[in-house]
Amino acid sequence: MKPNYLLLILLLLAVNIVLFVTNLLIGTVNIPLQAIVGIVGGIPAMLEDFAEGDLTIWRNIIVSSRMPQTVTAMLAGAGLAVSGLQMQTVFRNPLAGPSVLGVSNGASLGVAFVVLLSNSIGGVVLSRLGYLGDVAITIAAIIGALAVLGLIILVAQYVRGNVTLLLIGVMTGYLANAIIGVLKFFSPEEDVKAYVVWGLGCFSQTSGTQLLVFTILMCLLLPLSMLMIKTMNILLLGDNYARNLGLDIRRSRMAVIVSSGLLAAVVTAYCGPIMFIGLAVPHLARSLFRTSDHRLLMPATLVTGAALALVCNVLARFPGFEGALPVNSVTALVGAPIIAAVLLRKKS
Repeated sequence: MKPNYLLLILLLLAVNIVLFVTNLLIGTVNIPLQAIVGIVGGIPAMLEDFAEGDLTIWRNIIVSSRMPQTVTAMLAGAGLAVSGLQMQTVFRNPLAGPSVLGVSNGASLGVAFVVLLSNSIGGVVLSRLGYLGDVAITIAAIIGALAVLGLIILVAQYVRGNVTLLLIGVMTGYLANAIIGVLKFFSPEEDVKAYVVWGLGCFSQTSGTQLLVFTILMCLLLPLSMLMIKTMNILLLGDNYARNLGLDIRRSRMAVIVSSGLLAAVVTAYCGPIMFIGLAVPHLARSLFRTSDHRLLMPATLVTGAALALVCNVLARFPGFEGALPVNSVTALVGAPIIAAVLLRKKS
């Protein structure tokens, strides 16, 4: 019996709304739900019962911290989930993810060059520069990710097989990690710590102009990725059948890879290398919707990815923790059991 797809989508949207409010509600400072609704919705009547001093503090926490973090988590989760689905489809590999071609490693290499060499060359520690340091790290990550993506696109012009391209991407990632290891070895302890903290992943680094740019980029890239739905459905049928339908295999494959790579590059630049979401969510969406049709799977994966990222963000900021847990620690705890459960279910 096929599931009611519309009901499932609506249920996932409702879950996202609940998780969105939960992210605004949970934190080290207790803010009443009525105050949150009044502040976010701009409803003065709901704020009359509270003192002006408390409202000022709560408004600053919500607008400057919790709201940007929640929006970033939603967009990052959606982007990584769609990117992972595209990679798994184009390579026909259930273990493929956004970082499979080394794009995330390229972003990490760009950040490593800036963070680990800034003190040695210019005598500046980026972690002390605040906003300017965050902007420099974001730009470096984008440049590094796009450089690796450009290299993959160049290599793909001369490589026919998906497996060969996949291996080249994996080797590129190993090479980037090797260079990062050398840079860390010769860098001061403070720079290495700043780089390690960035590598743990975080949804709270975007605010103000950075959040606006990140939101605009994701709102452009996610709809553009939906244009790949028909291509991805045809690629599932196999190369010979796709060729008989008139599909240019190489060009279509590159279009999907570029779309996936750009999504992974932007998310990594603004949030750090977030693991497991891009790998786990496509499997979870397939299990929920029991279909391989990307007309359903793409929007389902997008909404499920946003929900899972919000869950991880809530767990990372759960009351009782000092500050916040690293996002990658939480995504691994949540994502690994999901992948194991889905794979074992398929096996049985």
